[in-house]
Amino acid sequence: MKQQALAGDIVLLFADESEALTHPYLARAWAKRGADLRVEAPGQSQKIAMMGALNFVSRQITVVTSQTKRSADFIALLERLDHVHGPKPGTACKPVTIVLDNGPIHASKATCAALAERKHWLTPEWIAKYAPELNDIERDWKTLKAHHLAHKTFANRDNLKIAIDADIEAINATRKSQSLANQRISA
Repeated sequence: MKQQALAGDIVLLFADESEALTHPYLARAWAKRGADLRVEAPGQSQKIAMMGALNFVSRQITVVTSQTKRSADFIALLERLDHVHGPKPGTACKPVTIVLDNGPIHASKATCAALAERKHWLTPEWIAKYAPELNDIERDWKTLKAHHLAHKTFANRDNLKIAIDADIEAINATRKSQSLANQRISA
């Protein structure tokens, strides 16, 4: 499938979910062996769920955030993908393959029904549950947490959501400019 995507025959998306916390991630820190690598932070830690899809060729990430990780939240990502990759009147649409693990929110009745509604342009490819090495978006979640959200404390979920949106936009902008710089123009 990766070769088909690189040839331009299909659009290949890797989708999964992750979480971000209002309390800091410690990406790089020194401590004595066995020491607890936690930083005291005020208040109760809160989380935001991130549902995302990575375009294998363009490396662009589409993310929807919510307070929960439920099927309805994943369906919100599918609706966002409708606007980005779905069929549009008067334009040709490449077939889209979305790689999903067999996690509960991907295999639920509601999600399967939402995928069935999109079967004319979106084909799910199922991989093993809990196999992050097979899902390319896992590297992007790690990059987001280790390089963009690391060592920062957020006062609440709203501030964390603003930071996630800005960081995803920055990642996408960097990748878009890198892909433009790598293109060759022939005369």
